[in-house]
Amino acid sequence: MQCTSAEAAKLLRKLSEEKAALESQEAQSCTFRAAVNEDIGTARPEYDYAETQAKLAALDEKIRTVKHAVNTFNLTHEVPGFNMTIDMMLVYIPQLTKKRQKLSVMANRLAKIREVVRVAGVIEYTYANYDIEQAKKDYDAVTDELSRAQTALDVLNNSVKFEINI
Repeated sequence: MQCTSAEAAKLLRKLSEEKAALESQEAQSCTFRAAVNEDIGTARPEYDYAETQAKLAALDEKIRTVKHAVNTFNLTHEVPGFNMTIDMMLVYIPQLTKKRQKLSVMANRLAKIREVVRVAGVIEYTYANYDIEQAKKDYDAVTDELSRAQTALDVLNNSVKFEINI
């Protein structure tokens, strides 16, 4: 079957939900209680151990197959304009996000901040030891790069198809 990364993610979510539902059904029906004077046959819920295990194994295999296809695609497909494969981009974007958060704090810092007086009569200040305007420029550049990277990845995830053999 041909699908995009976005479609594969939806398929994985569907398979995981199917597995969770089957596991929940199994948990509710693999054991049961019956009163001493109750007919065990009528109290027994429907449950087929072998069939349930086979269904769970089949779902696990499909999940592995889809994840492997996505991982292979991510390892081999380059994101246009970035000279990086998708798996590298999936590391790069969180790095940019963290850098952006740090630069946001640095760009919004005052050059000089009066601190709480620790010793009576002594006034202390904390000074920025860097160019705040440069931090603002770097913040804007990282924000633009992050947006560009996310957009490029979104385009790939929603347009380029690859094969999943399930």
